[in-house]
Amino acid sequence: MVPSEAQALLAQVFASEIRAWHGEAALGPLFWGRGVGVSLLLIVFHATLIWQGAVLLQQLSLVAIAAYTVWILVAVWRCAGRADPNWGTLARWLTVAWAANAAMVLLFLELDLVMAVFGG
Repeated sequence: MVPSEAQALLAQVFASEIRAWHGEAALGPLFWGRGVGVSLLLIVFHATLIWQGAVLLQQLSLVAIAAYTVWILVAVWRCAGRADPNWGTLARWLTVAWAANAAMVLLFLELDLVMAVFGG
């Protein structure tokens, strides 16, 4: 498969995610489905890893959660610009709070992992 074919395949597979990244998705389903819904699934998955004590998988999970969080926050922010002004403004304020919360949670989970690895 040549690079252009691979790029075309990836663009086709991730078409809805690319549209959301560019701010072209409907705000409601993006916010509630991919934002809140998928984030809850990621939290449950990570909590399971904590319960199992799988430190390496927890680290990989945190990286994936951080990357997903960046994508969903940017996508929601951009899609809010096309939404009803009241909903768009609310979504943007919630996105700021969401970003602050995610940063703190990821920081403290990472610190907990560092302490677990280095016996602190």
